[in-house]
Amino acid sequence: MSSDLKISRLFKMLHQRSAHLEAGDPVPDPLVMSSVFALPDQPEPGRVYGRTASPTLEALEARLATLEAAPCLSFPSGMGAYAGLLMATLKHGDSVLLLSDGYFAARSLLGDILAPFGVTVETCPAQHIETAVLDTHDMVIIETPSNPGLYVIDIARMSERCRDADALLVVDNTVCTPLLQNPLDLGADAVVVSDTKAMGGHSDVLMGHVASRDPALMERVHNVRSLMGLNPGPQEAWMLIRGLETLEIRLARMCANARALLPVFEASPNVSDPRYPAPHPQAADQGFLIGATFADAPTADRFLSLAGFAPTTSFGGLHSSGDRRARWGDDVAPGFLRLSCGVEPIDLLVENVKTALSSL
Repeated sequence: MSSDLKISRLFKMLHQRSAHLEAGDPVPDPLVMSSVFALPDQPEPGRVYGRTASPTLEALEARLATLEAAPCLSFPSGMGAYAGLLMATLKHGDSVLLLSDGYFAARSLLGDILAPFGVTVETCPAQHIETAVLDTHDMVIIETPSNPGLYVIDIARMSERCRDADALLVVDNTVCTPLLQNPLDLGADAVVVSDTKAMGGHSDVLMGHVASRDPALMERVHNVRSLMGLNPGPQEAWMLIRGLETLEIRLARMCANARALLPVFEASPNVSDPRYPAPHPQAADQGFLIGATFADAPTADRFLSLAGFAPTTSFGGLHSSGDRRARWGDDVAPGFLRLSCGVEPIDLLVENVKTALSSL
């Protein structure tokens, strides 16, 4: 499903709600803070207790389901979404393959938390995952573009290979979001997204979600979420609802800014190995992240300061930002920066970056 169609369906949903408003009703979905609900003789599952469901959370998940074209369950962070999905699908003796150069927290979750319960963990570089041996694994986790290397992985090819190997394919779609890329359409079994990043877009809320078209899998994920208390609060759900309504507009500017900055980094003698995701028919755009390597860590930090980029470990916000990833143990040079382009005016952003690069 195209991003235009998804956005059209999202706003059709909002318009249908508006059409049924009565005089004095709030136009946005109201924030319902209650954790308890008045019970009839036979309570509805979603109106029993806030740990199971709540009106604001249901409103959010309906919007996410429209964007993913699949059922969605929300969590209080991207790592919460990972944990809920992995707890629902893995058992003692299972083997998981994931990227050695992908998001470090996902590796830590599996290696430090789940491995002692009997889950075997193996890793493979993003550049070689498409040819890796899959027959011994029960689950394969990929992210594309990879974080922070920004290597593109062919999801359709991996889906076919995982089916042949009888392995579950999970795709971390945080970088692209369901507007730029839909792994479920390409054969993935489940998607994990950190909505803390571009989906929320304002750098003020921690959220994540799981999406899948497998009803049995989603039922297990819901049970895990409810019994382990991995449900997000209504305030955070309401804040993400707000962010989703500007997602398409923000992404368009962020991606345009990245495309405008790439040749600036490529032309600078102070930057080596500039990286930007390669074009691929599975994605509607190459995204808003750029990788750039500077002479050393102090030079990288100086660039961020001169260019006015916020030095943050997250990405996808309204402001352009950068993170020196070597400090977290990623296999990159000390001066490597993962840069996230924000929504600043393009001319202003380009001028600031040019001035910063020439001042190093």
